[in-house]
Amino acid sequence: MNLKKISLVAVLAISQVAAAVPAFAVPVSTTTTTGTVVQAAEATPTPVMAPEPAATDPLPPLVSPGTATPTPTATPSAMPSASAIPAATVVPSATPVPAQSAIPTATPGTITPSGTTGGQIIPTAGANQLILMMNSNKMYKNGTPYLANQPMAVKYGVSYVSIRAMVEMVGVKYTYDTKTKEVIVTKGDSIMRFKTDSKIYTVNGNKVPMKGPAYQFKGTFMIPLTSITGALSIPYSVDNVGKRVILSLNMKPTASFTVQPTVIYAGQTTVNYVTKNSSPNGTAIVTEQWGGNKMDIYDQPGFYTVTYSVTDASGQTSDPYSVTFQVLQPNQPPVANFTSDKEEYKMGEPVTLTDLSYDPEGEELTVEWTNRALAFFNPGPVSIQLKVTDKHGLSSTFEKTINITSEQLYTQDEVAKLFTVPGDIISMDGGSIPGLPNLQYNLSSEGYKLIRSNSPETVNSEGVLYRETSVGLTRFLVHHMNNMSTRQKLYVIATNNNLYPTTITTQYLGIAGPATSPEYTGKISIQKYYQSMLNNSSYGTITLQPGQSMPIMTDISKVAMKPGEVLSLSADLSSDLAVQYNVVMVEQTKDPVALLPTLPLLDRDGVHNRGTYDESTRIISVFDEVGATQSKLVLGDNSKDLNLVGVDPMSGTAASNSGNFGVLYKIRLESVAKNTLITFNPRGGNYLGSIMVNGSIINLPNKGNLSSSDMNAVLYRSGEYTGPVDIVFSVASGSNLPVNLVFTPILAKK
Repeated sequence: MNLKKISLVAVLAISQVAAAVPAFAVPVSTTTTTGTVVQAAEATPTPVMAPEPAATDPLPPLVSPGTATPTPTATPSAMPSASAIPAATVVPSATPVPAQSAIPTATPGTITPSGTTGGQIIPTAGANQLILMMNSNKMYKNGTPYLANQPMAVKYGVSYVSIRAMVEMVGVKYTYDTKTKEVIVTKGDSIMRFKTDSKIYTVNGNKVPMKGPAYQFKGTFMIPLTSITGALSIPYSVDNVGKRVILSLNMKPTASFTVQPTVIYAGQTTVNYVTKNSSPNGTAIVTEQWGGNKMDIYDQPGFYTVTYSVTDASGQTSDPYSVTFQVLQPNQPPVANFTSDKEEYKMGEPVTLTDLSYDPEGEELTVEWTNRALAFFNPGPVSIQLKVTDKHGLSSTFEKTINITSEQLYTQDEVAKLFTVPGDIISMDGGSIPGLPNLQYNLSSEGYKLIRSNSPETVNSEGVLYRETSVGLTRFLVHHMNNMSTRQKLYVIATNNNLYPTTITTQYLGIAGPATSPEYTGKISIQKYYQSMLNNSSYGTITLQPGQSMPIMTDISKVAMKPGEVLSLSADLSSDLAVQYNVVMVEQTKDPVALLPTLPLLDRDGVHNRGTYDESTRIISVFDEVGATQSKLVLGDNSKDLNLVGVDPMSGTAASNSGNFGVLYKIRLESVAKNTLITFNPRGGNYLGSIMVNGSIINLPNKGNLSSSDMNAVLYRSGEYTGPVDIVFSVASGSNLPVNLVFTPILAKK
């Protein structure tokens, strides 16, 4: 037979075998003859589409210059879907793609020292390198040649590769889900999902955009090269001369650790080293190596460095990871100490104690007194103890004994009225207070429009809680509880429906919560509201363009409300043009501005109050002398102090501001007699809040709450001189009305 015919038949036979190579990466079989590499013929690659004119992929075109452009393959949108691929080419749902062990064994190619054969350049590769050849399905891993199941392709200027060939070369786990048409790649703790015809892939549920959609072609799942390299954190470079893409495969495992606790004391603290390690391809970690000064307990203070690395089952060792931390001097117990202004006291004589306790590390201490009192009323020795404790639980106690004589200076009632500190509670006969004369006063107002959003107080669904339009001075009182099963956020959204820009100026602001106690949020929000009056800390401006909506007073929405939690807000604003305000509650991940047009208007709950009220600053001016005889000033009773009357704009019905919540009272007592005690007395039930007297904020009360009409929180004593007193008060949300200010003459100090 003619020798040329024999050679042609052999070549055709080899080509037939190569065309039957399964659709995954397979080593290329070679035969060495007299130092020259003779490779078996490969399957003819699928034609590669020429790049689109506006290429966005960083890789160059895959068609060699000067060659005829192959017949284009179908565009990604026209690629066969998984259902159109023959059943034999689709991997069963949630099962691994067939591994290389299922491929007929082939001997890796041998490369001649010159690196060339027959004039063709054969790429060489360094350790941990994967080389993809352009215009070919050839790949070289660490110098060993392989065939991909499909060559690189360019679609709309995006370079695509077989995801299966890539993950097999990298050595990570993957499966194909026929139901969702997704390839699921697992690398360490990361699970990546690539979906057919989608330009998005996910990493542990987080969406990541791709430059082009994934598609399936002839049973091969194709994906943008830059997406799989990005997903697997594989750096690469492009060799335009050698027509190849060079990927650097980091096969080393990684190791890190943290040191706990963050504060370590020499000789006292047991140190825990919390490690974290992984291998890029899932290889098991078999050994750990520690270096530096690793100890469980450090005897001496100072700075220490500890190093950690791991080795996996393939023998690869991670780069060392180091942490430097400080070991402090051993914690010392605090020192308790106090002095008394005298060693001996009369019965009823005030005992002044000065706390001299300290902590060697300068930390804040918890203080606990035993047998401390304003005065003592039984003669004999009295032992007083002080215990202080630092944040680490170390404590010390100091005790001192004073002597009480049989001579009496004040009675118990006199001591309480003369020396109880502002905010603390004294007892008075609550039954007698309603019978006291009420102060006569002049009443005027300031033109703040009050928006009270307090109904529904318990919110059961997303929606608009309040909607109102206001111009000029505007006051807000917002108080709501999340009664839904998901975390919600509360917003105040301002909308400019004018033809011109409008500016909103925040004057005073107090926000509290989220918290489970309505009384607590009411107290703290009013306290912060007063503080902003004193330090001007909340002043700011926002300009809204025509048609623009945006959340204002955004601290109210910084933290989502858990089910059962409450938020409270008190604020004063002004605007130069009319502004529509919406108080809304929506699930924490949602955009309230985008949802605003479609949110339902929620009904009031029928128990709590909402409404818009004009003239919400009440100015009470008392010109008669106060305190010469016992008297009171009643607030929030709807008799002597009438409720504000307004409208509920959501329903268009009349509204009465029960308790006058949100009203700011400015009380000016022009002449308070000397030796007058002013106290705060609850009349409607439990009260927890604050009040401002002569520019000082007083808790109501300092500890606990005012739960009985016999309880009075001390506000002020006039002392030896007659003079004016200014009181600023607003009812705290969650508390009860009415309340009284009680003015009581007291004994002059001896």
